[in-house]
Amino acid sequence: QVQLVESGGGLVQPGGSLRLSCAASGGTFRTMAWFRQAPGKERELVARLIWLSGPTYYTDSVEGRFTTSRDTDNNTLYLQMNSLKPEDTAVYYCAAARRGIITMVPQKDYDYWGQGTQVTVSS
Repeated sequence: QVQLVESGGGLVQPGGSLRLSCAASGGTFRTMAWFRQAPGKERELVARLIWLSGPTYYTDSVEGRFTTSRDTDNNTLYLQMNSLKPEDTAVYYCAAARRGIITMVPQKDYDYWGQGTQVTVSS
């Protein structure tokens, strides 16, 4: 049974940092990604990573502030978020796909999803 379990969310002040983790088990994935959904907005892709070769995409609004990485020994995906802004407030989801994805595709193309972790940026 495939499981993606996110952790690391919380409340942080503007300008602060958080690191999200996504522990993957029960399957082999070629692509992993971070999505987020802010209140009243559609879920959007934040960062995407090809498991064997590294990051392939960051949305413009996080470029230079967020970094996604992976620990292949422990099947864990990370999202280091620096210089956080109130507009980064959202539920962050980890997603995985069995195939390699290097272009924008429908979210339904991701085979597995985590339960989400809340990130709130507020003073």
